[in-house]
Amino acid sequence: MAHIDETRPFIPVGIAVLTVSDTRSLDTDRSGDTLVARITEAGHRLAGRAIVTDDVAAIRATVEAWTRDDAVDVVITTGGTGFTGRDVTPEALEPLFEKRMDGFSEVFHRISYDKIGTSTIQSRATGGVLNATFIFALPGSPGACKDAWDGILKAQLDYRHMPCNFVEIMPRLDEHLKRTAG
Repeated sequence: MAHIDETRPFIPVGIAVLTVSDTRSLDTDRSGDTLVARITEAGHRLAGRAIVTDDVAAIRATVEAWTRDDAVDVVITTGGTGFTGRDVTPEALEPLFEKRMDGFSEVFHRISYDKIGTSTIQSRATGGVLNATFIFALPGSPGACKDAWDGILKAQLDYRHMPCNFVEIMPRLDEHLKRTAG
């Protein structure tokens, strides 16, 4: 069973939060605020925060820049995962992923289903890896951000979480780039 191994040290990671919205500002960004509060309460470092419009190029530019920043281990986006014409976060990010994390979406929907029922199918939450950085795209509601953090990310971003977690594999995310010809 999953558990926290108190004999292991907590290792804080750098997490950047990107809100994708045409209407929000830092003063009105409740979803971003929810994530920032949970990140810092857990003991992690807020490595960046920004708001960009629902624009593929703007989303990509911000996320790609963060994945090249050594202070950023994880990028969490909120917003733009629905089905309306302006919802383009998955289109912006999924082509960039070196590896997709299908299980993230599946577990997110499982957790979300228990709270909002079949309405969970209106989210295209997704996750993957780019430049040895984990990326998670969440819906734009504070409730969805709480569900993703509390139900998945808090545990997986805790080195003490057993039997396995994201933090322990972070040093190996770019091992394919370090291989030498034999």
